[in-house]
Amino acid sequence: MRRLTSLSLLVGTSVMLSMSACHKDGGGLFGKKKEASSATGWNYNDQKMGGFSVAKNVNQQTGPGLVFVQGGTFAMGATEQDVMGDWNNIPRRITVSSFYIDESEVANVHYREYLYWLNRVYGESFPDVYRNAMPDTLVWRSELAYNEPLVEYYFRHPAYNDYPVVGVTWKQATDYCKWRSNRVNEKLLMDKGLLSKADVGNQSDDNTFDTKSYTAGLYEGTPGKMSKSAKDQFKNSDGTPRNAAFEDGIMLPNYRLPTEAEWEYAALGYIGQNPGPSKKEGKHGEELIMNKQVYSWGTNTSGLRDIRRGTMQGQFLANFKRGSGDNMGVAGGLNDRASIPGPIRSFYPNTFGIYNMSGNVAEWVLDVYRPLNPIDGEDFNYFRGNKFQTVYQNENKEFEKDSLGHLKMRDVTDEESANRLNYQKGDVINYLDGDSLSQVEYGYGITTLINDKSHVIKGGSWNDRAYWLSPGTRRYMQEDMATNTVGFRCAMDRVGSPEGNKFKTGNLFKKQRQKR
Repeated sequence: MRRLTSLSLLVGTSVMLSMSACHKDGGGLFGKKKEASSATGWNYNDQKMGGFSVAKNVNQQTGPGLVFVQGGTFAMGATEQDVMGDWNNIPRRITVSSFYIDESEVANVHYREYLYWLNRVYGESFPDVYRNAMPDTLVWRSELAYNEPLVEYYFRHPAYNDYPVVGVTWKQATDYCKWRSNRVNEKLLMDKGLLSKADVGNQSDDNTFDTKSYTAGLYEGTPGKMSKSAKDQFKNSDGTPRNAAFEDGIMLPNYRLPTEAEWEYAALGYIGQNPGPSKKEGKHGEELIMNKQVYSWGTNTSGLRDIRRGTMQGQFLANFKRGSGDNMGVAGGLNDRASIPGPIRSFYPNTFGIYNMSGNVAEWVLDVYRPLNPIDGEDFNYFRGNKFQTVYQNENKEFEKDSLGHLKMRDVTDEESANRLNYQKGDVINYLDGDSLSQVEYGYGITTLINDKSHVIKGGSWNDRAYWLSPGTRRYMQEDMATNTVGFRCAMDRVGSPEGNKFKTGNLFKKQRQKR
């Protein structure tokens, strides 16, 4: 009897220790332990402790069509002899944050998808929205050339589906980027069950999904089928359902045009020249940068033809004009097999896996053009063209959306900026080049063709000589103009680790023990 009692005490003690361990580890009989604030000790995502919602460390997924570009330092500027005599891109070292960029140029089929959506949603009430987004197919016309087939068929015929869209202005390209952002985020919310796919056919006019309007609470939408865990996550402290916010890590940053610095950095593809992590070479690369790289395919093939042994040896690496009257070579031995722009995934991709950063079509970037970028200006994420905005609020301090469903924005005034340390004006497009401090004036139409609507064009095209294929070269055009040699691609900000989702930010050292 005494032995049985001892055994019972031993078993009971073991069970209590086991239960205590389960509670401490956050599992077992007592369920999962809530994650708590390291600042206050209060639980996150716990309705009994205020319900403050905190998403777990969610990695940014790669948006449709994008590739990851790991940022770094490089010498931005011309690397070839300045045959044009412009001296408009003097080399200087800058740093570019990691970002995403389209693997290829935006194609005709992508842009037709955009037009279809505009016509379906706004065509009845706002037909001008659809008409204003149409590319100018007349850019193919020439006084001394028979290009009418291209006027009629290049944008519309399925044979040209995967060819880059041309005849698009800078303003049209930026509008496309905004539309693409909304469609991608809407799809992500549908996949999560926060929005119903049934709403897609019912959207029109101001009742359309816009990411900013949605996060501001101006677009409700019909909830879809959510899992139980999602229902628990997306509800207010009183138990009512709520919209997703960017803090939940579901939606992506906006698609946009790349900055000039981003575009040039992505074109050079320096990641292929850095050894990177290797057992033989150590934990990190040797920070190798070849500043005299001429074209986007690197220094191993520094010329215009493929020098590697194989079936492609001697073939042109890009689509460009070899000389006067020579757009594709001689019959039976065409040098680049493309008389006009070629398919968006043709020709040689660079080490980031990006196609046609040299040749095919030149591309719009986000920057406003100025002849000389200030050498002593910003050396981190350089960009010219900032005109700061904020969300519009009516007299009742309420947000509003416009007739197309977009959240209303307004320009930041100089009065609002006057007491800031980092900027003192809302419109800083002319900062250090065109403002009163620089004592530089651009008499548009009188002495120059440069104004605040002049935007940079990067990369050579199918109708350009090899000189323009170098990433450091730059030209410009008015934001409401278009040609048959200029297209565009989109970019997206990177959030989180600059090395990618599998890496942490910063060098993490072990803690040192305190000496007694």
